[in-house]
Amino acid sequence: MPRAQTREMLLIIGPAVALVAGAFWLAFQFVEPAPPSEVKITAGSLGGGYYAFGQRYADVLERSGIKVDVLTSAGSIENLKRLGEEDGGIDLALMQGGIATSAKADGGTLPDLVSLGRIFPEPLWIFYRGEETFESLTALRGKRLAIGAEGSGTRILSEALLEPNEIDATNTDLQPIGGQAAAEALKSGTVDAIFLVLSPKAPLIEELLRTQGLQLLSLRRAEAYTRLLPYLARVTLPAGVVDLVKGIPRDDVELLAAQAALVARSDTHPAIISLMVEALKEIHAEGGMFQRVNEFPKAYDPEYELSDDARRSYEDGQSFLKRYLPFWLASFIERTIVMAVPIATILLPLIKVVPWVYETRIKSRIFYWFQELRTLEKRLEQSEDGVATGAFEDEITEIDRAVNNIPVPWHYADRYYELKAAVDLVRQRIDLKSKVRPRPS
Repeated sequence: MPRAQTREMLLIIGPAVALVAGAFWLAFQFVEPAPPSEVKITAGSLGGGYYAFGQRYADVLERSGIKVDVLTSAGSIENLKRLGEEDGGIDLALMQGGIATSAKADGGTLPDLVSLGRIFPEPLWIFYRGEETFESLTALRGKRLAIGAEGSGTRILSEALLEPNEIDATNTDLQPIGGQAAAEALKSGTVDAIFLVLSPKAPLIEELLRTQGLQLLSLRRAEAYTRLLPYLARVTLPAGVVDLVKGIPRDDVELLAAQAALVARSDTHPAIISLMVEALKEIHAEGGMFQRVNEFPKAYDPEYELSDDARRSYEDGQSFLKRYLPFWLASFIERTIVMAVPIATILLPLIKVVPWVYETRIKSRIFYWFQELRTLEKRLEQSEDGVATGAFEDEITEIDRAVNNIPVPWHYADRYYELKAAVDLVRQRIDLKSKVRPRPS
């Protein structure tokens, strides 16, 4: 390509390239970074239900190439604290229902969190000694109660239920014991009743249900508590569901259940949230003693704001690309599309505009020199024969030099050579004019 033609192309394409680069930069501002290859989730005690679920989440996400580091903790209170630590590196946490409400009631502030929904029910089991049937928490006033360790989710929930029944440390012996230790204390007679928040699949629950001399308290006013504490739900343990032959339990038992939530920092990558929602669906959709098939997980949370990305995942499921492509490839394509759309919006018109601008410039130059030749020709006709033709010769030489430097593409060669022929024709007329003798005056 001749140098002049190259320069002409650069003058036209240069601004177009700059415009596309600007569009690329602008689109890049709205593109999420690539999802991380590792996330951390804080769960619960080693061997507990939260930790077991954390491990199951890790197994699901590892199929998509995401490593999940499941951390043990003392429970939901510590999980909430960890999420609030800027340099803690924690992305997700399993939380017992009611923890956030309690924290707000105590005047505390919550970290900037979003919920991925409520994922399974966590019944509150209240076991007591004796043959007498209790139907109200007021029957426990003045007794020795194991309501969970200080700072535990079980203790927070227990205190929230005891308070409206006017039961506190001034009139009742509230002991900071939980879990297996509380169960042993109850069987040995050290305490009269215990409060446990455990999965119905926990071996400890079945053990206590089968222990002679222990009763499971059925809350006749369970519905009232759900109105006072909206994060609780009333659930029924059907008669005989543990053992149909022995009739355990003997009658339907009305219980209260908090609903566990999976929460995340608000800056957690949307792709990770989407993956986690799919893991929740896979793991928690199965039915159980207190829920029907597909009842959980729920795109609902009374304590935390539901993540917009989680809501979309519940409503729409996985994207088409993520259903049929590896996670990393689908994420890359989706991020690329976000950038490609605005760039294509500018690039497609440019594909048509740039050639049109280039051809218009070529046409205008050819037309310009045709006009110059026509003007020169008119002045030549009006001049006298043989007089001052040197100026015309200099002018046609300049025009010829300028025409030779026009960067003309091949498909304009016909017009270009028409212009060259016109230059030669005018030059011949100038030569002819210079050889004619001037007319006598």
